[in-house]
Amino acid sequence: MHAKQILRQSKQFASQAASTSTDVPKGHFAVHVGESQKKRFVVPSSFLNQPSFQKLLNIAEEEFGFNHPMGGLTIPCKEEVFIDLTSRLN
Repeated sequence: MHAKQILRQSKQFASQAASTSTDVPKGHFAVHVGESQKKRFVVPSSFLNQPSFQKLLNIAEEEFGFNHPMGGLTIPCKEEVFIDLTSRLN
């Protein structure tokens, strides 16, 4: 799947997730991050336009697809890596 398609699907997912969850502020979406133990993070939707975040989405799509049993977007990387990446995006 190409990056534009993944980005489009991710934006659709983000808008659906934000509209169905009361604890996610407008303009943000929730992701589950981790390799075995998953932790939930709420991140700005603007991250979807960042190439480094898109790379994580590609990895997530390859491993899980976009229909994951946890009911949300899951990113299979170490929590520390995710925190480091997102701190540089802020």
